[in-house]
Amino acid sequence: MAGRDPRHLHRLPVLTNTTALEDRIGLQHREIQSLLVDNQRLAATHVALKQDLAAAQHDLRRLSVVAGQAKAERDAEVREVYERSLKLDGEVRTIDSMGAELARTRADIQELGSVRQELVAELQSIEGEVAKTRSESKRVVDIKADIETFQQEIKKGRVAIENETKTRAKTLNTGREWRKPWLPWLVRLKNFMGSPGYPATYGDPEMVYGGNAYPDAYGMLHQAQGGADAATPYGSVPMPQLLMACNQGTIWDENSGRCLDDQRSDYALLFANDYSGSEM
Repeated sequence: MAGRDPRHLHRLPVLTNTTALEDRIGLQHREIQSLLVDNQRLAATHVALKQDLAAAQHDLRRLSVVAGQAKAERDAEVREVYERSLKLDGEVRTIDSMGAELARTRADIQELGSVRQELVAELQSIEGEVAKTRSESKRVVDIKADIETFQQEIKKGRVAIENETKTRAKTLNTGREWRKPWLPWLVRLKNFMGSPGYPATYGDPEMVYGGNAYPDAYGMLHQAQGGADAATPYGSVPMPQLLMACNQGTIWDENSGRCLDDQRSDYALLFANDYSGSEM
């Protein structure tokens, strides 16, 4: 029988009689009953073990699923940790580069601080110059007033110059009209100066250029003017009196009754031109 251990069988003595055979049968029957009980107990144990095995297999399958999920979660966590480590590594590199940039920035800040100090010094200097300029600008009003006064004076001077120019031009025109009647007398005076009775003063520079260039001629003409017309071939003429009264290079003004020096060069030029024209 299944589950029977032959070592537990008792060796029965060979009995020839019936009693011994019955005892032997009873003993075997009891052993069989015991084996049946053991067999039932083993069958129940086997069923229980099968149930335990099924439950264990179910638990194993459930644990396998849980383990798969846990492995997937762990793999996801590992991937996440790896990605985070890569990200942190990149951030660390960025921080290192930022550290270098920070060092450069600190150097730039120090340089800018020195530049700021220089600019502050320049600003203070500029403020001092501005204050000085403001103090000096107060004089600008006075300077402007002086400039305006000078401009007014300049305008007045220009007006005076324009009036003087107009007066000069008018006087020149009047002089040109006035000298025309005296041209014949200038010719006669030249002829008189070249006559044998005219004293020779051309060799003495002092007599020629010393104040009055023609003293003898003017004196002779003045004496001739005091006598009769027959005493001199020219008669009484006003022109020699004019030449006697004014020095060389000046001109007699009838309105003022004196010799004018302001326009002597123009009048002398006009007389010289007319005199030269008369000679020719």
